[in-house]
Amino acid sequence: MGALPARFRRTRVLIVGCGDVGLRTAGLLAPRVRLLALTSSPDRIAELRLRGIVPLRGDLDDAASLRRLAGLGHRVLHLAPPPRDGAAADPHADPRTRALMHALAAGPRPLGLVYGSTTGVYGDCGGAEVSETRTVAPRNARAYRRVDAEDHVRLFGRGSRASILRIPGIYAPDREGGTPRDRLQRGTPVLRAEDDVYTNHIHADDLARACCTALWRGAAQRVYHASDDTDLTMADYMDHAADLYRLPRPVRISRQEAEQQLTAMQMSFLSESRRLVNDRLKNELRSKLRYPTIVEGLRAAP
Repeated sequence: MGALPARFRRTRVLIVGCGDVGLRTAGLLAPRVRLLALTSSPDRIAELRLRGIVPLRGDLDDAASLRRLAGLGHRVLHLAPPPRDGAAADPHADPRTRALMHALAAGPRPLGLVYGSTTGVYGDCGGAEVSETRTVAPRNARAYRRVDAEDHVRLFGRGSRASILRIPGIYAPDREGGTPRDRLQRGTPVLRAEDDVYTNHIHADDLARACCTALWRGAAQRVYHASDDTDLTMADYMDHAADLYRLPRPVRISRQEAEQQLTAMQMSFLSESRRLVNDRLKNELRSKLRYPTIVEGLRAAP
């Protein structure tokens, strides 16, 4: 019958949640693999095709629409977030990940699956160094939903090689809202040194590279911190950015003053402090950081 066409021989990579990071990952993988992406928006079909990605219509909030995904991807990258408000029956559950794992389990298991979680699952660590072996301690509903998603990815991984990337704040000069410039221009204050928290970051391009390496090198049931080497408090980070953009440094205030001036969402990012250890990322996944710290990353031309 002759050899199969190349498009049938290439590894198929399915991206679920193909936003900014998903598109960056796709750009690194093409044209070595055949790319597929789940989308619920008809408006995105043309964009995906233009980037060489086969669009698949489906909605993570409609489990029936996911049936066609079974067996389609040899490797699967799951970057879709949980619902903002969780499930009505259980606000700590992520019904999207549960539905996706159920759909994928109906066919041949992928050779590898990577889930993009968040470092928020650790809660507040008091500024301590945090490795992947630390017990999770979520403090809000968003983090609980991520833990639920991780649990279902691990359960799926009993029959397939599944690994988890825990991701801190994502930044990039060419990413919408990807730098602190707007916050600095608004004059948003930061915490004084005695009240400040440590913050962790990853450049969007380095995260895309970590997604690629995890798809092929990630170990079963293994967690990796997709974080750079930056070791700064939030205020020091903002001071560095202000100097780079030639803007005034933000005013430093007490935590009590911040609670009066900042929104609940802004305060949520100032209530947890940790310093991520990323040895597994560099030694096990052998993922090379193009931007080891925000010094290099914020200076990168968009």
